[in-house]
Amino acid sequence: MPPDHTLTMPSYPAYSTKSGQELVRFGDMLQVTKVGETNKPRASNISKRRKAAQDDGGAEYMAKRAELIRVAAGLFKKNGFDATTFNDIAIHTGLDRATLYYYFGSKQEIFQDAVRGALNGNLKGMQAIMSDDSRGPLEKLRALVEMFMKSYRDNYPYLFVYLQQDLNTIVDQKSEWGKEVSGEIHNIEEAFKSLIRQGIASGALRGDIPVSLATNSIFGMLNWTHRWYDPDSRNSPEQVADAFCKIFIDGMAAH
Repeated sequence: MPPDHTLTMPSYPAYSTKSGQELVRFGDMLQVTKVGETNKPRASNISKRRKAAQDDGGAEYMAKRAELIRVAAGLFKKNGFDATTFNDIAIHTGLDRATLYYYFGSKQEIFQDAVRGALNGNLKGMQAIMSDDSRGPLEKLRALVEMFMKSYRDNYPYLFVYLQQDLNTIVDQKSEWGKEVSGEIHNIEEAFKSLIRQGIASGALRGDIPVSLATNSIFGMLNWTHRWYDPDSRNSPEQVADAFCKIFIDGMAAH
């Protein structure tokens, strides 16, 4: 196991290579190579040690992974996923590249772990709201919007990083996680469509606007918050959700 490094947020040191080395972009990782020689961690050994450590789930190891995710998510939000390199993450966490590989195999893996928990939590919360028979369709719709806004606050900036990216450039749609994400997005969309249809059927919502268009409008309000919402702002998630619901429900109200 590599030495125990304390993760900090140091000043931004300039990255330079030793004489005779050059930086080569390979896929999504920035690697340091020498002419005729690859100078990078031995992937097979480190990946085996990483898997063993993850399977063990030691508190210290998992705490460092969580801190790495936090720092990386901040870089993703500030610079964008594509512009942030694996090497950037190593520099800003004070770790050498070999140690960083011990915790994560790629920046895609960091991104995946950053958003998976939040997405799964949203799905469970949505299922609880949808199965609550004591609420009508508009009450459920309000509850869903508020839940998502609270999730954006509680999982900041992970979900905002997720929202600001084109997932097709990050997630292999044929991979297990790609299918998982696509399935969750589909389920969320169908939940909103179902509530809007029920609202129309009950006479509470107008029926002259296509359900898919109405659904996209409320998703547009929610998803665009990554451009302006700050959890420390004077507007709480509840206040934002209430404003969104008034705009949507009043606009969709049957007359």
